[in-house]
Amino acid sequence: MPINTTVLTPDHELSWQESALCAQTGPEFFFPAPGSSTAEAKRLCGACEGRQACLEYALTHDERFGVWGGLSEHERHLLRRNGR
Repeated sequence: MPINTTVLTPDHELSWQESALCAQTGPEFFFPAPGSSTAEAKRLCGACEGRQACLEYALTHDERFGVWGGLSEHERHLLRRNGR
């Protein structure tokens, strides 16, 4: 599935956060200790309607830590390297 590369306006760029499932849980799921599983975060992301916007935000802002939009740091790095 291709990633939407539409540039968001500043007013709408973070609107996805209001209904995101991560806003209802603690950061420990999305920023696990090194070597810990990201499975729980990815499961929550998979059920979140803001997942695509979250991933776009992470890619646009070069987020280097945590799970964003259902992808780990390594997975986002590979996505960037492969041209999305």
